[in-house]
Amino acid sequence: MFSKPNPNMAQTNEKNSGAVNAIGQGSTIKGDITTDGDLRIDGTLKGTVNTKGRLVLGETGLIEGEIICQNALISGTVKAKIQVTELLSLRAKANLHGDIITNKLSVEPGANFTGSCSMGASVKNITTTDTNGKAREKTA
Repeated sequence: MFSKPNPNMAQTNEKNSGAVNAIGQGSTIKGDITTDGDLRIDGTLKGTVNTKGRLVLGETGLIEGEIICQNALISGTVKAKIQVTELLSLRAKANLHGDIITNKLSVEPGANFTGSCSMGASVKNITTTDTNGKAREKTA
């Protein structure tokens, strides 16, 4: 009545986690997308994108909401808060209106960005003592 687990099923699931998902030009999605694989958007998404892989937003793509991903390559329009754990690349035709939190940022000439940006590790205040024993902040 019960069959043994198929060892090939585990391999199939592992292979699908690296899948590339796509939203084509002319498509509009309202809602949240969560994926372990890469995602390419050439249409419109109003909601949250959460991917453990790479997000590619084509020139015709539009995202309104929030983005959380490992890497992002933006050529379209983003009206969102964006959190990228590794590299965020803004191509020449990119328009980003929102706040950025990323480890590394690459901006091509022609890209537009309006908002705030927080990059890399946070810098802590370093204090030293001078010859009189007073604490003073060390600056570069």
